[in-house]
Amino acid sequence: MNDALHQARRSALTLLVFSVACTGLLAGTHLLTEHTIRANEKAVKQTLISQTLPTGSYDNDPAASAVALSPDDAAMLGNAGLANVYIATRAGKPVAFVFETQADNGYGDRIRLLVGINATGTVSGVRVIAHKETPGLGSYIDSGRSEWLSQYDGRAADAGGKVSKDGSNFNRTTGTTLSARAVSGAVDRVVAYYREHATRFAALP
Repeated sequence: MNDALHQARRSALTLLVFSVACTGLLAGTHLLTEHTIRANEKAVKQTLISQTLPTGSYDNDPAASAVALSPDDAAMLGNAGLANVYIATRAGKPVAFVFETQADNGYGDRIRLLVGINATGTVSGVRVIAHKETPGLGSYIDSGRSEWLSQYDGRAADAGGKVSKDGSNFNRTTGTTLSARAVSGAVDRVVAYYREHATRFAALP
């Protein structure tokens, strides 16, 4: 009986030590990789922000000039939570703004985007941050897969969330039209929002 109790205690202690060791290993791995993951995410976002702005049009680091939008403003852009606007300046004056926005009506799931707007109110560039559109059908909205997003550059949007199939001059591509409509609608929201609040954004540092 004593031998059985001793064996049970020893097994329990071994299991405890093993559990603590595994927990410590996982925690250590998380701490070691968390910084790298965050740094990589930041680098990707910096790259995407720069791709929504004309090269040479600004002389600051827009990614480091983020201003948090209020919950109400974020909601106007389709965001479920807080969102940022990144300010591009030249000689200290705002020349463009990059807004975080999202579309909930994609074919797969929510589509998160960055939409750059020149101070004049025209679109300077659009990039998709994340999406779950079906590969081969809706993934053309990813700038790494096609040039489809470039049609928005330099335009005033106002497509009403429509594409060529609906009578708009914003083309879709072979695949699901829902992805194109979702992006078009998100871009329109940003353009309309900026035009309504242009004076306020022009006064930002």
